[in-house]
Amino acid sequence: MLDTRFMLDFVKKIADLGKSYREVPRYHEIEPFKHFFTTDGTLKRDELDEFDGKFTRREILTRYLLLSVVLDQGPDIQGVREFLRRVTTGLYRKEVRIFHKPASFFQELGISIDEILDKHQSVKELRSEKWAQENESRANKYNLFFTQSQRGIISTNQVLDYSIHRWGVPLCVPLLLEKDLEAKQEESTQPLVDYLESYPSAEIMSQSLKDHERYGLGSAIGDKACHLFAKTYVSILNLVKSHSDDPAWSEVSYEVPFDSNVGRVLFRTGFLLQLASIDQLKDEEVIQAGKGSGGTNYIRVTNIRSIRTNVILPGDDLFSDYVDILT
Repeated sequence: MLDTRFMLDFVKKIADLGKSYREVPRYHEIEPFKHFFTTDGTLKRDELDEFDGKFTRREILTRYLLLSVVLDQGPDIQGVREFLRRVTTGLYRKEVRIFHKPASFFQELGISIDEILDKHQSVKELRSEKWAQENESRANKYNLFFTQSQRGIISTNQVLDYSIHRWGVPLCVPLLLEKDLEAKQEESTQPLVDYLESYPSAEIMSQSLKDHERYGLGSAIGDKACHLFAKTYVSILNLVKSHSDDPAWSEVSYEVPFDSNVGRVLFRTGFLLQLASIDQLKDEEVIQAGKGSGGTNYIRVTNIRSIRTNVILPGDDLFSDYVDILT
């Protein structure tokens, strides 16, 4: 029997905790963008369409957000954000303006790689001890460089692979959009914003970030990061321009960012077992018997994304409660 009261109370508790511990990146501390914000970090929303070079502030911030959510897949969120802030500031001080001119990242690749290596070392010195304590690990294992493999996301020591894949791919999206406009002899002060908001909803946009044949980031971005971009673009910074009054671009228009850590919490509390049976979770390889460390069961909760619940269906007495919980 579905325990809707448990599920509803559980979701509300998570929401309350999330609001209590909410941590918004300190965008105003990123030197090239500090004039986009007030001194207390409030975005100057009425100035988003002012020019910063040849593009609007809205466009430049959107480009930054796309790169930031790709990098945010790293093992230390606070460290990743500080790392990106330091690299961005360092590159701009050397006139490598990667969000105003994405091609400069590649044209000055030596400078880009050197900045990434240098700032990674400085963040490692700042964060490694605290990270090791929190994760019951060793400080010398601290590494924000990661890449994609058949085993998923793994750390790497090859900075060129990491830089081109994790930095280069998201920077290439606005670059390619600019090139395509030039080929058609057209111009835009916000090509990335125009592309993103060409989709009918924030959810479809978030899926296309990964899957689009020409502009999709593919393995450079995960499902959680796509939805994290939607959350930041729509709800945190509210950069939406052409769909500002459209419910399909509102705070409930996209899937909540969901990763394996969140999934394991939901699994261990019994929340997910309200919606799917153990047998169904095994069939869908959410539970992978014997594939964990030392022959234990491995829980790959993100596989639940593709599962349809076999507990309740439209027309059931509990379906309206189910809709309330999801909403």
